[in-house]
Formats: sequence, C-alpha cells, structure tokens
Amino acid sequence: MTDFPEPAPLASHGPAKVIAMCNQKGGVGKTTTTISLAGALAEYGRKVLVVDFDPQGGLTAGLGMMSHEGDTIYELLIGTARDIRQVIKPTKVEGIHLIPANIDLSAAEVQLINEVARENILASVLKPILDEYDVIFIDCQPSLGLLTVNALTAAHGVLIPLACEYFALRGVALLLDTIEKVTARTNPIIQIDGIIPTMYDPRTLHSKEVLDTLHHNLGDKVLNSVIHRTVKFPDSTIAGAPITTFAPDHAAAHAYRALARELIARGKIA
Repeated sequence: MTDFPEPAPLASHGPAKVIAMCNQKGGVGKTTTTISLAGALAEYGRKVLVVDFDPQGGLTAGLGMMSHEGDTIYELLIGTARDIRQVIKPTKVEGIHLIPANIDLSAAEVQLINEVARENILASVLKPILDEYDVIFIDCQPSLGLLTVNALTAAHGVLIPLACEYFALRGVALLLDTIEKVTARTNPIIQIDGIIPTMYDPRTLHSKEVLDTLHHNLGDKVLNSVIHRTVKFPDSTIAGAPITTFAPDHAAAHAYRALARELIARGKIA
C-alpha cells in the first residue's frame, strides 16, 4: 500500500473544498469517517467545518456537542436563522468547527418541497463562509432524498464510505446513479473524490472478497487507505472526540491520517 507524504503546511486558509460524505446505507462508518478525517486534517493544519446533515444528529453527538442548545442547520435552511456564523460552533478539537443538527431537520424535506430552487438552498447557506475554511464536510443522512440532493448540489466532491460487507456493496450502483443525475441536472462540477473501504476485517474471507470486488468493479475510484473494524470507534464516539485525539497512537488514528495524506496528495483536498 502506498504511503503518501506528510503534507506541507498551508500559508493561508480557503477557499473551501465542499465534500459530501454520502451513502444511502446506514451503519457504514460515514459519521465516524467525517469526524476522524476532520481530526486528521486538523492535525495537518487544515481548517475544517463539519455540517451535520442528518436528523439523528450523530455527528453533533460524536463531537460531544449538544444539539438542543441554539440554532442548527435546520433554522438556516428554513431561513429563521440568517447569520451562519452565529450557528457555527467551535468544538473541543482545534481547527474543527461544527454546524449542528437535531430531529427538527427531519421536517425540512417537507417544508422545502415547494421552495423555488429547493436543491440549491444548502449551497446558498454555505456560500458566505467558503473563504474561511479549507474543507467543509457535509455528513449526509442515510437516504437519497431532498436533503442528500441538497448536499450533493452544494458539494464539489463526494466521498463514499463503504463497509466491506456484501449488503453495503449492493447499494453503490444506486448512489452512483443519483450522483450522475445531480451532475446532469443541478451540479455539473461535482466529482467522486473516492470510495473509502471501512469496517474491514482481515480475519474474514468475506471482507477480502468485498474489497477485491470493489477494486475490480470501481478501479481507481477506490482509495488506497482502508479503515479496519475496531472497538475504539464506539469508544471515541462516547468520548465525543475524533479517534485521532481519543487514541492518537492507535492503528485506526494512523489509518485516518493516511487517508488525509492520500486525499491531499491526490489533489482532492488542498
């Protein structure tokens, strides 16, 4: 496996690369990847904004933040909160800021359905602060509804965390089809920045077969960095911290640093 070099420090911040962290199947390590990759990039001096775009609020909880205090992404979407900087929260990790979410977001799809240019609302919300960050991750809910289409329309790229399991593999074609439709209809510049194999268990033949199938079918879309299954991830979630700060010397923390280096080396992130 290629080990990519340590990235050079940045002389200044922005404009941000907006990346949708997307998979319509739940339980594939999407939120864990958002938090841990943000942690690794922050260590490399990148200024990161993470947007919780899932009504379950897993990203918010996973960073140890309260989702019921103050405004969230929901208020920004429907227009009752107009200043995005008032909604952005600093986290316990230097270099990572958060726009939180809670269950209120589940009402947004119904409320936005009759809005003009409804697919572009999140892009409009994020526009004022693009120059203030290097990366903005949008942690999407596990569905392909209007919220996810909003995220894909706002994004420059997509990262797809994919568990090394057969049922996770089955849904990839549907997700890729959705991304193609978004490219054709609302966001011609969006690109797939990579598929991240997650929950890999080297002790099982099943994981190895799924990883081989991924490489065979999707080629260089599959990133070199592979995230192994470990109990440290739920422990870090409970602690409300990325694996890179919760267990900085653990193999999982090194894996996310390797992923960050790979994305920077491939030009996917500045």
